[in-house]
Amino acid sequence: MENRNEEVPMAKSIKELIREEYIKCAKDPVYFFKKYCYIQHPKRGKILFDLFPFQEDVMGEFDKHRFNVILKSRQLGISTLSAGYSLWMMLFHEDKNVLVIATKQEVAKNLVTKVRYMHESLPSWLRGDTEEDNKLSLRLRNGSTIKATSASGDAGRSEALSMLIIDEGAFIKGIDEIWASAQSTLSTGGKAIVLSTPNGVGNFFHKTWLKGEQKDGWNPIKLHWSVHPERTEKWRKEQTQLLGEKMAAQECDCDFISSGYTVVDGQLLQWFEETHIQEPVEKRGFDGNYWIWSQPNYQKDYIVVADVARGDGGDYSAFHVIDVESVEQVAEYKGKIETKHYGNMLVNVATEWNDALLVIENANIGWAVIQEAIDRNYSNLYYSYKEFGYVDDDIHLQKAYDLKDKAQMVPGFSMTSRTRPLVISKLDTYMRERVPIIRSKRLIDELFTFIWNGSKAEAQQGYNDDLTISFCTALWVRDTALKLRQQGIELNRRALSLTSKNTGVFKTNPQQAKDSWRMKTGRGDEDLSWLL
Repeated sequence: MENRNEEVPMAKSIKELIREEYIKCAKDPVYFFKKYCYIQHPKRGKILFDLFPFQEDVMGEFDKHRFNVILKSRQLGISTLSAGYSLWMMLFHEDKNVLVIATKQEVAKNLVTKVRYMHESLPSWLRGDTEEDNKLSLRLRNGSTIKATSASGDAGRSEALSMLIIDEGAFIKGIDEIWASAQSTLSTGGKAIVLSTPNGVGNFFHKTWLKGEQKDGWNPIKLHWSVHPERTEKWRKEQTQLLGEKMAAQECDCDFISSGYTVVDGQLLQWFEETHIQEPVEKRGFDGNYWIWSQPNYQKDYIVVADVARGDGGDYSAFHVIDVESVEQVAEYKGKIETKHYGNMLVNVATEWNDALLVIENANIGWAVIQEAIDRNYSNLYYSYKEFGYVDDDIHLQKAYDLKDKAQMVPGFSMTSRTRPLVISKLDTYMRERVPIIRSKRLIDELFTFIWNGSKAEAQQGYNDDLTISFCTALWVRDTALKLRQQGIELNRRALSLTSKNTGVFKTNPQQAKDSWRMKTGRGDEDLSWLL
């Protein structure tokens, strides 16, 4: 018989249910997202944030590690996930200060907008009381806040941050300085999430990713396009059709090498690195920076092409020794050296390499180095025409410069706004045809960070292009000098010293060269070879 005095459990009150749900949400952000957070889907409109398995895994990484760097494909919802994680921190913890930095304020504002939308869509018992709610920030009464800002050197400098989110970190200029200033504000235990698609190598994001791979303070999270359960090969092919092969590789494949805007294609540079790079057989010089891969062959011709440091301590003096015929890099130098010593070093090196054609850039401080070569009477010093500032073999032959007034020539190579695009173009041509034999890892590393900045080719911020520019010049001079030599034209000091001045301008052609000792007279051609 039923005991009527037995206590029957009463239904839980609304307050108790809310309390239990609140505790569940506070303990587990994934539960909070899946049950109460709404997002704006581009196709489905307002939907619950029902995480994919890979997104749940990422949340687990956020919880375990302070500093997370995320190499991701496009459209994986990682910015939305970061926004949700920020909101969870703000609601269930007091005095949490979150800062979002992106390439532009508009981009950073988008992440804050996602936080605000999630917050507004919460049930009233989960929603926090707000003190400030606008397009760039959300501040709750419990002291927690999130703000958006564009990238600038002082971004986050005066903030005491609980979490820093850097969105599209590979594309932010000056991000190294921003991180340096913000890092101190995270020293009390704050977290950092740096997420981006790749944008070449050598930048802050790439270096941070490498630190993650080496377990140097960062936790690396790689999210290839294939982690998304709704993505197929068909989708990937559509991205190539929409974006083009290079941009699709950057946006989808998480590949640093094939991304970015390097002057020489990253995959091509990888081929050079895997095919030709060798350790030098000898390292010479007072600083050990003169690297040699082979010894001079006295049956070969070489060129020594040098770039001179500006002298402000920010760059290096550099030169290459190139086998003219095979275009093989046989020696290289990169270091900081006084101009006088550098000039003497170049003469000694050029002399050792069969009195090689010595090409020195003549801009600014380069003249001091050239003067050393002149004072030592080095005969195979490269000269160019100051009228045009560069030598173009076709123009040179058309204008018969070999017979022009040699006083119009100046020692060294002039790198100007007119010559720079020409030598860069020569680099592109030679590299695409895989002609040079590059031995130096230092040069390949520079080429990986030699990028297009708008229409100008230059080193990425924080890097140098001294070896790269001297190598470009070497390829240009090698190509031009060889063509002119076939016409008997030498662009060196020795040739000039043996040539008398001539104020006339004459056209030359192969037939003229053959019959140079015949002269037309009123009685026909007269042979003047008897003068010899």
